[in-house]
Amino acid sequence: MTIELEGITLRRDGTDYLRDVSLTIEPGGFNILLGPTLSGKTTMLRMMAGLDKPDAGRILVEGEDVTGLAVQKRGVAMVYQQFINYPSMSVYENIASPLRVVGTSRNEIDRRVNEVSDLLKLGPMLRRKPAELSGGQQQRTALARALVKRAPLVLLDEPLANLDYKLREELRNELPRLFADSGSTVVYATAEPAEALMLGGHTATLHEGAITQFGVTHEVYRAPADLVTAATFSDPPLNVAAVVKRGGEFVMDDTLTWGVGGGHAAVADGEYRLGFRAHHLSLGAGGEHAINLEGAVTIAEISGSETFVHLDLGRHQWICQAHGIHQLDVGQRVTVSVNPDRFMLFSPDGARIQ
Repeated sequence: MTIELEGITLRRDGTDYLRDVSLTIEPGGFNILLGPTLSGKTTMLRMMAGLDKPDAGRILVEGEDVTGLAVQKRGVAMVYQQFINYPSMSVYENIASPLRVVGTSRNEIDRRVNEVSDLLKLGPMLRRKPAELSGGQQQRTALARALVKRAPLVLLDEPLANLDYKLREELRNELPRLFADSGSTVVYATAEPAEALMLGGHTATLHEGAITQFGVTHEVYRAPADLVTAATFSDPPLNVAAVVKRGGEFVMDDTLTWGVGGGHAAVADGEYRLGFRAHHLSLGAGGEHAINLEGAVTIAEISGSETFVHLDLGRHQWICQAHGIHQLDVGQRVTVSVNPDRFMLFSPDGARIQ
């Protein structure tokens, strides 16, 4: 199913929830809406589902204008972060309910329900009521109901957020394959850049109700069109600094200088902003071409085999994503380094230069 948003705008109580959003989603693909809370992800999904109507613009499905068409007539399945199940029905009946509505045969219902319940580890719970399940099990039930329906358009609003870590990782690997087999067009909303990268497909980055970029997920990550997109697609947060180019050098904080590399040789002199990701900043002094800085540790978060070191460098508050476990004290002075080849360069208004 091809779905197109053309100039969609939604304004409520003086606030723009969506601003002139245009997006074309091709059939049979896995598409991600990536953005922080209140960026417009859920609102876009509700527009596609027919739950909300825009103030301006239109929505087309297979070239047909469905802007005012009710959700019941759109062939859509939707799963929210906050699960919704029928409390009086068993897990089996919850999952089977959309199939019963359309008159699917008993044998086919049984086959599909058992297939999807096996995938989502719900087999032992099929006879239970939702009130007898954990929150994660209830969310899996809601997800199973959407999967079993095999709707041409499936809208998923952070559906894995309430699941335990191990199951979340398993489903991130399984979902693209599962929906590829079904032929459904999937739109998946998430606030996690790492989740978008794991799921692949295509990603639209959102900021304050507007789409900043749309393309193949890994290409958007590697080549963000602007500073907002780079920040949206960075977790831990993007490290940013103001710099000035003067001839063959970049200058930061009036004192730190480094030579202009080949990729930036043609950039005109002037003021810019640079950005680089936390894993590009290393603990300890770097090699011949590295920029070395000293800062104070504000916090060191150990997560598995990595340490996220938050640093106060005077004018800048940066994060270093260091491999391994590093026991660092608050206030401890450390040296960090970064290769300037890792820098993304932006104009003062945020447009990508290099």
